[in-house]
Amino acid sequence: MSSENVMSAQKSASQQSPDSTTSATSKTGQGNPVLEIRGLSVDYGVGPQAVRAVNDVHLTLNRGEVLGLAGESGSGKSTLAYGATRLLPPPGVVTGGSVLYHPDDGDPVDLLRMTPGELRAFRWSQLSIVFQGAMNSLNPVTTVAAQLTDVIAEHRPKTSKADRMARAAELLALVGIARDRLDSYPHQLSGGMRQRVMIAMALALEPRVVIMDEPTTALDVVMQRQIMRQLAKLKEQLGFSVIFITHDLSLLVEFSDRIAIMYGGRIVEQAPAVELYDNSLHPYSDGLLHSFPALRGPRRELTGIPGSPPDLRDMPVGCAFQPRCPKAFDPCGGSPPPLVRPASDPGRSVACYLHPSA
Repeated sequence: MSSENVMSAQKSASQQSPDSTTSATSKTGQGNPVLEIRGLSVDYGVGPQAVRAVNDVHLTLNRGEVLGLAGESGSGKSTLAYGATRLLPPPGVVTGGSVLYHPDDGDPVDLLRMTPGELRAFRWSQLSIVFQGAMNSLNPVTTVAAQLTDVIAEHRPKTSKADRMARAAELLALVGIARDRLDSYPHQLSGGMRQRVMIAMALALEPRVVIMDEPTTALDVVMQRQIMRQLAKLKEQLGFSVIFITHDLSLLVEFSDRIAIMYGGRIVEQAPAVELYDNSLHPYSDGLLHSFPALRGPRRELTGIPGSPPDLRDMPVGCAFQPRCPKAFDPCGGSPPPLVRPASDPGRSVACYLHPSA
């Protein structure tokens, strides 16, 4: 990476923000950031008709951590990921912020200021993505072997064909697929196997950050758990960090170290997974947690969340969740609540007037 990509505002990036909770990394024992999203905003369209899908989001991924990102469809989760990695298709436009990657040595670099060549070299080698829908992401007319070896050949052109094939077989073994599937086409694999191939491709160059955008959505619950357990094992074995995006909060509670909740394009709560499950502070987080049945413990009533997600073209005044919130009161109709560390628990952050800052 060239020194021109070093963030000119490094000092502001190093300042602590409400999302950079140190207690959230208790399971991993790591506290150093590997990826920092600072004030990221993303619009669809330009001019007065533009719709703001991500609004001033701050998010930190620490080394060795699984950071869950949850929310209803349309909350901005995927837009945040694709905007941060500059994979957002038109008419999506990043309108502000920075995305700092912290290498093992040297100063952080801003993904949003990389040249196309630098960005091409950076993707897959340092940061990779597992996209939604493996059948749509894999080339249907190319074998698994060809797709895995293409990634390696592009970034490591000096490797021999035999070495690339050996690496492809090794990758399949990592995700629990037999070597004889290298010559298979995507339509010859089950949904779970296709998703594992996508995970293998994402790990081909041993990146330090893996972003997973709802990788288990189209799978049954048994296969979901199998893939998530496989991921947890791989993370411990290879030491990468994960941003796991899903609308299924039950998965995140089980497999994440820390969870961030999005609503209306903003982060509304962030906390260690166990603390969020035991004591969610934001009414929206509480609604999500009571929208799925508990697998253990006493029965509890499923309440769900009334109403519909906000229309981004006509956002409510004040707190975006106010029209659906059972605890709304006068301040909620004023201005959007900031994301702050609450006085009741300064080790987490929440954007709700019910919980004033410390």
